[in-house]
Amino acid sequence: MAISEAFYERVDAGRFLATEYTRGPWDPGSQHAGPPAALLGRAVEEREGARDDMRIARITYEILRPVPIGPLEVTTSVLRAGRSTEVVEAALAPVGAAPVMLARALRIRVAAEAVPGVAPAPQLPPPGEVGETPFFPVPWETGYHSAMETRFTQGAFVSLGPGTCWMRMKVALIAGEETRPLDRVLVAADSGNGISSVMDFARYVFVNGDLTVHLHRHPVGEWACVEARTSVDAAGIGLADARLHDEKGPIGRSAQSLFVAPR
Repeated sequence: MAISEAFYERVDAGRFLATEYTRGPWDPGSQHAGPPAALLGRAVEEREGARDDMRIARITYEILRPVPIGPLEVTTSVLRAGRSTEVVEAALAPVGAAPVMLARALRIRVAAEAVPGVAPAPQLPPPGEVGETPFFPVPWETGYHSAMETRFTQGAFVSLGPGTCWMRMKVALIAGEETRPLDRVLVAADSGNGISSVMDFARYVFVNGDLTVHLHRHPVGEWACVEARTSVDAAGIGLADARLHDEKGPIGRSAQSLFVAPR
């Protein structure tokens, strides 16, 4: 049976079916964390009663266990509602089971031309000036690696050290629905660890149990860039820290805490 050209199919308002495009590079039954991060971000922005004059400024994900490929349910709740800020929590769970991923988002009130804008101009070669860079070898044909276009301006998935990679979704987030710039950034942000790996994939495990994304500007366009650097302590804790860009310039940062160990 053919799969949708999307990471998810919507079943109803809060239920989704993950497609094979969500599959990560390590386990054929588990998702890459990028698509569910974007799904939870979309849920925060689209929840019933969400204010149109607020925007996500920070979203933190707790990855409680691997996210399975299959039917999923998303729920949201408001933890704090104020005049200028609010905190919203979203949970992702297999239908009928405990949550496997949580997101807590800070939304801040915005207004057009409320203050003078102070932001840096573009600092990287645009994606049109660099060629497509392949993923590292993955043992299955269809997955996150086949659903994303990647173009490195520094480094590569198979090179150790800092990396800078433009990323663009080849498929929609949700079948039949518009993919938004915020979706594109959140799908890409969890790749900082892989973009800037400092240890051999074959010899070491380095997985993130969380992801935090800060955005000072709302993203635009189809491309998101992750400019990442990883540091690892000999005790086995690492940090993948990244600057996030769109084609207009920097838009924020992301960070991932890493568990690092020999395979």
